[in-house]
Amino acid sequence: MKIKNKFVTASVLAMLVSTSACTMIPDYLKPDFSAAQQWNEVEGYEKPVGEKLAQEMDWKEFFQSQELWLVVGTALQNNKDYKTALLNIEEARSVYRIERSDLFPSLNANGSANYQRTPDAALSTNVIPNKTETYSANIGLSSYEVDLFGRVRSLNEAALNEFLATQNAAAVVRSALIAETANAYLQLLADQKLLELTQQTLDAQQKTYDILSKSLEKGISTEQDVARVETAVETARVNLHLYKRMVAQDKNALFMLIGVPNNSGMLPDVTIDDISIRNEIRMGLPSEVLLLRPDVKQAEYELLARNADIGAARAAFFPSITLTGNYGYASQGLSSLFTSGAADAWSFAPQISLPIFQGGANVANLDLAKIRKEKAVLNYEKQIQVAFREVSDELATRQTLDEQLQAQRRLVQAAQKVYDISDARYKSGIDSFLSVLDAQRELYAYQQEEIQLERQKLTNLVNLYKVLGGGSVLSD
Repeated sequence: MKIKNKFVTASVLAMLVSTSACTMIPDYLKPDFSAAQQWNEVEGYEKPVGEKLAQEMDWKEFFQSQELWLVVGTALQNNKDYKTALLNIEEARSVYRIERSDLFPSLNANGSANYQRTPDAALSTNVIPNKTETYSANIGLSSYEVDLFGRVRSLNEAALNEFLATQNAAAVVRSALIAETANAYLQLLADQKLLELTQQTLDAQQKTYDILSKSLEKGISTEQDVARVETAVETARVNLHLYKRMVAQDKNALFMLIGVPNNSGMLPDVTIDDISIRNEIRMGLPSEVLLLRPDVKQAEYELLARNADIGAARAAFFPSITLTGNYGYASQGLSSLFTSGAADAWSFAPQISLPIFQGGANVANLDLAKIRKEKAVLNYEKQIQVAFREVSDELATRQTLDEQLQAQRRLVQAAQKVYDISDARYKSGIDSFLSVLDAQRELYAYQQEEIQLERQKLTNLVNLYKVLGGGSVLSD
């Protein structure tokens, strides 16, 4: 029984040594914030204000239209890229659990039976044939590394940070999916409105063409007027085919994102004018907002993982101790295997390995770990700079787009007046039909631009929400 106690004591000591083992991971020094402390602003425009940061605002709170809830919610349930990202989290979690299991001894229970009989021909005539039976049962410690220098703990630390980086990578995919789905739906609604406008313009110009053609037969209008309006009709017809194609392609892109078969019947029958999106978001300070973006957090966790790799590479220069052993019972009869008649059977085989000559492999591995850490530092700093630029770009758009859209709407109103006056003067015989046609062409172009600016405004709000870290919380 003393031997058994010694074996158990050795196992406990090994666990205590591993638990208290230090690591050779360098102290983590977070890189300096590599962007300006204030957002870039467009001179002469006011910066948006709001009560909540984007990270504090759920996407359903940001999108205030049920139509957007439908398409975005469907995408989060069915999009294949997002499902893959979630599976990547589970994969990384499993890898971390595997690495973590190396911190603890692995105990296995084994049992065996051996039957042996010596043939009669192999014995002398006076010897009874030999038949033996042996049974054994034991519990064993299999190849457990005593983590004196923290190699295993460093690998475990690296796996943990890789797992956390994968979580944030999925958050990046989620945030992008929400924004892309919303923008794809807005593009569809905008192109549908452009298609409707073009159809109305074509109908009006076709009506004018028919009237002028009849007037030409009566000698009232001129061939030049008919030819000009025919040009306008065909131009509108060209645009009609264009927008029909664009609407079809918009639907294909949207259904690809939401991950369901194309079914236009599931889409709400609304226009872009019915869509409402929260207009104000609190900007906060760059250092307050950007460091919480999932892509920046992902880059930092990857940096922490590479930092832990250095600890594992350093530990490889030092001896490693591996423990194996087992303890159990052996007996010639199965019924007596676990009785006082069974014999103790044990083994204990500690092994130490000291690296002497590795052909420079350990040095190269350490250099490689340090280089990868430096690359991770650069990637982290670059990610912050990219994030700062994205926010600044969307903020500049946000500050100027409102006034641009208001100016465009005034331009459409003015063009409508010009068209109405030109049409009245033509009917009164004061002006030629050319002035009417020019006014109609300008009005149509300005109306198209107004619809595009409406979409750009809503898209900018969606993008601003995304680049400020909105929609990245992994919960639905």
